[in-house]
Amino acid sequence: MPNLSTRRAGPADAAAVRALTRSAYAKWVPIVGREPRPMTADYERAVAEHVIDLIEDDGGALLALIEMIAAADHLTIENIAVHPDLHGQGLGSRLLRHAEDVARSLGLAEMRLYTNGLMEANIMLYQRRGYREDRREEAGPLGIAVYMSKRLP
Repeated sequence: MPNLSTRRAGPADAAAVRALTRSAYAKWVPIVGREPRPMTADYERAVAEHVIDLIEDDGGALLALIEMIAAADHLTIENIAVHPDLHGQGLGSRLLRHAEDVARSLGLAEMRLYTNGLMEANIMLYQRRGYREDRREEAGPLGIAVYMSKRLP
């Protein structure tokens, strides 16, 4: 995909982050039986407290995003959202590589993420990108949470 740029989200981007996330996760509602957590998050707060990086086309249209939270010893990927029309075109993998670069720039050697156990396509994507499943936990009405991690070289 030519002419893509990455930039950090700011407060003015919260509505666009919310809209893209809701659109990206809509396909999971019938599978999970409810709106996944990223669909209901407070993005005004998230853009202030987390690192959210956006991929835009040369016209400024938001195509994909990744939300990250730095801890003392790892970087957690809180959310990856890709516009539904662009699924399968490598933007998710590009965002995962970007997050690893962010982790390295912070001196962190481990990536972590979690997903719903019913989101099997996501679990397989993460495994293809070197993530391993650490554990599964019952999350009450939210289903089964699958925790994954990856050590960075």
